[in-house]
Amino acid sequence: MTTTTASPRPTAASATGSSPDRHLDLGFDLGFERVLERGLDLDVAPLRAAEASSDPRSSLLTLAAIHDLGLGPVRPGTALQHLQHHPQVVAVQHRLEQRLLAQVDEEAARLLGAAPTAEDLDDPDAAVAEIRALANDGLVPPVYDWVADEAGPAEVRAFLALEGGPDDSFDDLVAIAQVGLDGLPKLEAATNYWDELGEGDATGVHRSLHRDMTEALALPTMARANLPVEALRRTLLCSTLASNRRLQPELLGLLGMIELQAGPRCRRVLRALRRIGAPEAAEPFYAVHAETDPRHGKAWLERVIRPLAADPAWGVALVRGARWRWATNAVFFAEIRRWSTQLAAGTASRSRPHPPRRTDHGRSI
Repeated sequence: MTTTTASPRPTAASATGSSPDRHLDLGFDLGFERVLERGLDLDVAPLRAAEASSDPRSSLLTLAAIHDLGLGPVRPGTALQHLQHHPQVVAVQHRLEQRLLAQVDEEAARLLGAAPTAEDLDDPDAAVAEIRALANDGLVPPVYDWVADEAGPAEVRAFLALEGGPDDSFDDLVAIAQVGLDGLPKLEAATNYWDELGEGDATGVHRSLHRDMTEALALPTMARANLPVEALRRTLLCSTLASNRRLQPELLGLLGMIELQAGPRCRRVLRALRRIGAPEAAEPFYAVHAETDPRHGKAWLERVIRPLAADPAWGVALVRGARWRWATNAVFFAEIRRWSTQLAAGTASRSRPHPPRRTDHGRSI
């Protein structure tokens, strides 16, 4: 894949906490934002200008704003959501999503080689084995060892602000992914979702635990417009899959990858928090995932992937979603140490990331 421009540095926004308007943090012509706020007839010029821009940040932020119409918080009393299905918004959304998916698919092919075919995945065991192998390849990126053993307190906080935890919006993604499923896949998605909600205990809801961790560590608040391009692509892959019913199998494969890889990464973060003397309130979010996600990953393979992969076409799509997650992670984690150091120090760099390449033996070099 060709990256058209380098990423601006990550910078910390003012530490004001989350705002109800945070999902409207647009990085392009504010004409579109004014349309959203005032409920005016849609002026597509800002949309088309952002779509045509040679700067990938502009198109990614445009797509993020469009996804907010269907996935962001509802704002009663405004005209935001009525534009979700506006024909011209949908047309721009489709083109931007196709561009993003083509880039991610090219990156996956470059890093992982050719994707398996239906003939390769004519048995559910083959799809399960492929996703398990992908999860094990690069299970713990080297940057997590740096975080665990070397990074300074400010660098650890910067890393966590950029990483976002193992399951940013995971509860919403699981809820969307289970629509129309039946049998074991439906039950496993429900089990996973119930765990995300703290098994009915409001203090154990994973979003609440993440908020507690953020406050305990005083993490820098990252405005979306300031996130690195690679971080935007990683997030937008999830919202693109969640916004398109035809991509439900890819979403289920992606979610499986998240569960399979989260446990050992979270254990590294816990080691870092204890090493730097972080407050106790910072630990539960990562402690819960370190303990439960390995079980969830195994169950997802056996109770979601295996039954659905009985149809080879589903098997191909499930694996494709896992490959897409692998590729976006590879690009993101190749540079997050540099970004964390810059954010902690308040310095900048615009160099292009160089993600690891997978060899024929499944190792990163």
